[in-house]
Amino acid sequence: MAEQLVELNVTGMHCNNCAISVHKLLEKKGFHDILVDFASEEVKFSADNDAAVKDAIKGIEGLGYKVLDDAATHQERFYEKLENKLIFCALFTVPLLISMLLPWHFLSDPWAQFALCLPVFTVGCMHFGKSAWHSVKGGVPNMDVLIFIGSSSAFIYSLIGTLQHLGMRYQFYETCATIITLVLLGNLFEKRSVTQTTSAVKDLIRIQQVSANRIINAQIEVINAKEVRAGDTLQVNTGDKIPVDGDVLSGNASVNESMLTGESIPVEKGKYDKLIGGTIVEHGNITMMATKVGSNTVLAQIIELMKKAQSAKPPIQKTGDQVAAIFVPAVIIIAIVTFILTWLVGHAGLQHALMNAIAVLVISCPCAMGLATPTAVMVGLGRAAKNGILIKGGDTVEAVTRAKYIVFDKTGTLTTGKFRINNVKAEAGFDIESIRGTITAIEERSNHPIARSLVDGLRDLPQQKLILRSVTEEKGLGMRAGDVDGNHYFLGASKGNNQDALFNVSLYKNQVLMAQIEIDDEIKPEAAALISQLKSMGVKPVLLSGDRQSRCEKVAAALGIKEVHGEKLPSEKLTVIDIYKKKGQTIMVGDGINDAPALTQADVGVSMNDSSQVAIQSAKVILLNTDLFSLVKFLQISRHTLITIKQNLFWAFAYNIVAIPIAAFGFLNPMFGALAMAFSDVVVIGNSLRLKVKKIN
Repeated sequence: MAEQLVELNVTGMHCNNCAISVHKLLEKKGFHDILVDFASEEVKFSADNDAAVKDAIKGIEGLGYKVLDDAATHQERFYEKLENKLIFCALFTVPLLISMLLPWHFLSDPWAQFALCLPVFTVGCMHFGKSAWHSVKGGVPNMDVLIFIGSSSAFIYSLIGTLQHLGMRYQFYETCATIITLVLLGNLFEKRSVTQTTSAVKDLIRIQQVSANRIINAQIEVINAKEVRAGDTLQVNTGDKIPVDGDVLSGNASVNESMLTGESIPVEKGKYDKLIGGTIVEHGNITMMATKVGSNTVLAQIIELMKKAQSAKPPIQKTGDQVAAIFVPAVIIIAIVTFILTWLVGHAGLQHALMNAIAVLVISCPCAMGLATPTAVMVGLGRAAKNGILIKGGDTVEAVTRAKYIVFDKTGTLTTGKFRINNVKAEAGFDIESIRGTITAIEERSNHPIARSLVDGLRDLPQQKLILRSVTEEKGLGMRAGDVDGNHYFLGASKGNNQDALFNVSLYKNQVLMAQIEIDDEIKPEAAALISQLKSMGVKPVLLSGDRQSRCEKVAAALGIKEVHGEKLPSEKLTVIDIYKKKGQTIMVGDGINDAPALTQADVGVSMNDSSQVAIQSAKVILLNTDLFSLVKFLQISRHTLITIKQNLFWAFAYNIVAIPIAAFGFLNPMFGALAMAFSDVVVIGNSLRLKVKKIN
């Protein structure tokens, strides 16, 4: 089969350690576009055959996790729930902690402490020990190895002291129990916090879960939106969510499309207007025909793109991944060295040496490094989506922040794309009505902005109808057509010295000039302010178009763009993009079929929502809101997302660099170490969540 995104439901992952283990395993097996979300129990990766998927499932289950066939029917057992494990352990840990503060005789008894610690240690063995064993067996040791070694060392050391009646100096049952309980608490906080970072996709999925009023034989039948089929007639009333994509058959309504465009002002819809599933009818009643259902709807495609985007890593994440890969073995070595130096060199005693080594094990936290990038990327992508900006990959975020050039197409991007015909000049031997009919017949077959404007401009004027046998569109050149009588036509950009400079479109019949057309479009009202703001952000704007150089220079002068490249074919646009890419990171913004190669070639391609489908597929970013300022918002969100990632990584590295030596030198009790480790992840996630509400400018 062709390469596709595989989604698995995996249960048994309780924190980011588990996610890292699964991620490393899939990387070892050669998969890419990997995303492991332990909070939602989802594992995603790209695979090109069923055998590879089966091998991945076998490997994941070899790590001790369970791949579910149907997540909806899976019920987590009572004793498997993280919350219940925490409550159970806390009930036994609290008396042990009280015994440290209040030396009651019955709680101070070694066997009483053993009895209180044993249930907690058993849960720890089942929870951390199982994960630790499978991760070591799979060659991808995770942080549970550190927790298991640390808690087991304290328990075994205390048990030996109890059996040999060595006294209270050898009793560290409370250390063992507290480490396990605090790490479980940290896991719970981590799981709940990470769930919030993935809320953007979940919000979109919830939008899909609506009912629909289907009209059958003049009767209304209420069904689930998933049951709607293309061609069904639906009734949508005030306050309803439009269930699927479609066209208005009758009625009028004000529709809130903010979930797609970020624009809260309702859009008026009437007969023949297009509707998008998930948008809300704020006022009015309409009857619609379903045109796109299931995975073909705009909303479903956005959700799919969002899921794929989360699995694309920014290059900066490689730093954290490289450190995390060697982290666990390195910490175990540091703990062993700490034990040896403290006991044999420092002569501090066996008990002190063991406590220092345990403190090193439990304070270390590779989780924070693993969470630093994906949590920030998820929140950043979610905030962008809610502002009408669809980013197809987390790696795009970092590329954008280093952008030096933004290359704009002219027509439909900086200009409105709504053209008006100023003049049609008929050549000798051709009458104006046959010229109009020929132009209309050819341009009706194209979705280019100029074509649509020509058809609209000529619709109400007298014209002689023409029946065409074939029409083909040549990127960057124009349209070729043939009629039923064998005549051949070409309609495209005027190039050559014999044409009047004012006329920019020419029509040929059998290679004879039939007419010249003068058309013009308006500059978007916000374009000048946009260019000014981009300059203030240190990004240099460039104009690249297939239109005449003189017209491009006129638009560039009005907007304040210094670098202009006009009269460029699609292949020539690629050359221009390559030149700028050699100078620095380059963003291309375009909307037509002729822009598709350049959008793909640029470091980041940005397409407008009303672009051709080819342009949308070629771009890495889609601006669902036609307001150009969403481009600035995109740059700002990307920059702040990268800042958040750097802050997270700094905290993750700094925490471990500072905490491990403190523990090694004996300045930290293992219980406080476990508490610090448990909350270091929460700090990283909390900083990422700040991006949801942070003021961005």
